[in-house]
Amino acid sequence: MTRGGAEKTRADGPERKCIVTGEVQPKGGLIRFVVSPDGLAVPDVLEKLPGRGIWISADRAVIETAVKKKAFARAARQPVELPEGLPDLVEGAVARHLVELLGLARKSGGAVAGYEKVKDWLDKEKAVVLIQASDGSGRGKSKLSTPYGGRFIGWLRAEEIGQAFGRQHAVHAALAAGGLTKRVVEEAQRLKGLRADPGGQGPA
Repeated sequence: MTRGGAEKTRADGPERKCIVTGEVQPKGGLIRFVVSPDGLAVPDVLEKLPGRGIWISADRAVIETAVKKKAFARAARQPVELPEGLPDLVEGAVARHLVELLGLARKSGGAVAGYEKVKDWLDKEKAVVLIQASDGSGRGKSKLSTPYGGRFIGWLRAEEIGQAFGRQHAVHAALAAGGLTKRVVEEAQRLKGLRADPGGQGPA
């Protein structure tokens, strides 16, 4: 696990070294940054921007250390300007990407939201991931349990889950096996390390 508690969800594939901790790990546990032509550090959550990548663990404390110790400039070997509130910007970008992935899973039939639908999937053992809003009612959330051998995501907010399902807010959601589920879980683990308050652990 990384320092932020995010699991190394990609056991194979390319690995990169965090410029702060020196730890080498699969790319899924890090955030890629590039330096723009005008010298600004830009988080590249989708890993598509041109330029040499600067990799930092998906951990708010590690990013804060990188800012404090001017690790970006050392890694880039040039002066680097950092946008204000960089950890918050990274968290927001990862959260938006996670919501987009969850929305795509919904459109493909691999995700549902709402207490009754989620309960039905859990009862039928169709759900492999339970998602519950960090700001949802604890009493309501306790009525649903993480699938046996499955995963729990509990650090998205009700508004964010709702966005993925085309509604104002949603407290409960579930994912079936296959499709985009693995990518959603991986991105959720990155977000967990970046959230200042990732919320409590899931129900048993």
